[in-house]
Amino acid sequence: MTTEAIGVRVPVRGAGHDLRAVKIVLHREMLRFVNDRTRMLSMLMQPVLWLFVMGTGLGSLVQGSIPGVDFRTFMYPGMISMTVIMTGMFSAGSIVWDREFGFLREMLVAPVSRGAIVVGKCLGGAIVATGQGVVILAMAGLVGVPYSPSLMVTLLAEMFLAAFTITAFGVMLAARMKNMQSFFGLMQMAIMPMMFLSGAMFPLANLPSWLHALTVVNPMTYAVDPMRQAVFSHLDVPAPVNAMLNPGVQWFGFHVPVALELGVVAALGLALLAIGVAEFKRAE
Repeated sequence: MTTEAIGVRVPVRGAGHDLRAVKIVLHREMLRFVNDRTRMLSMLMQPVLWLFVMGTGLGSLVQGSIPGVDFRTFMYPGMISMTVIMTGMFSAGSIVWDREFGFLREMLVAPVSRGAIVVGKCLGGAIVATGQGVVILAMAGLVGVPYSPSLMVTLLAEMFLAAFTITAFGVMLAARMKNMQSFFGLMQMAIMPMMFLSGAMFPLANLPSWLHALTVVNPMTYAVDPMRQAVFSHLDVPAPVNAMLNPGVQWFGFHVPVALELGVVAALGLALLAIGVAEFKRAE
């Protein structure tokens, strides 16, 4: 009696497989978010409270010093950034969740590169975070920001860029994390300084030298400032008030243009993505 061996053909890895993997991971991230309404609401609660409660309270203190401008209008770009940052980081944390429950191991046995999985995670997180930010965009009229089509498109593009970069940062942090508790602790430790030092909640003008230095080296400053520049370019604000609330970012007296700021965010996002892929390969 003879037996014949049954051949097993392993699919060859290629660009087509990787692109399909990116699409599948991206789609899964979007489905996970859409089906989790509690997460959607909780991610919106904090920026809405900051914008309408804290913004109204602080606005009453500075009402006389910024004539013609609602302080909530100033905070609006920062709250968009906060929404994007929180959602992007939580999306990146799904890697830790997948590792804990074994789903990540199932993805890793597929004939695709580890980089494709990471890219799918980053793109999925960026799209989810941008979609969450659209809800804040819809509130623009409530804080005196006009619904200009060009402004909305500009903010949407800048949101996606910031969301991709922060998700890549989160993926880099999550690459070697073994449980969600550790990731959440590290995430809070990273997010809070970045938010407070980005100019999201206070103007960057007339800061002490030590605080100005910290805002300049903070990557999120270069995500918040272009959004504020876009918003204020569509407002009729007196020149002195604009100089106080919207001074831009300066390097040793050089006023950094918006295009360069966005270039810094994009370059940082690609660098963090590359580091995240390398860390992911080592961890698994």
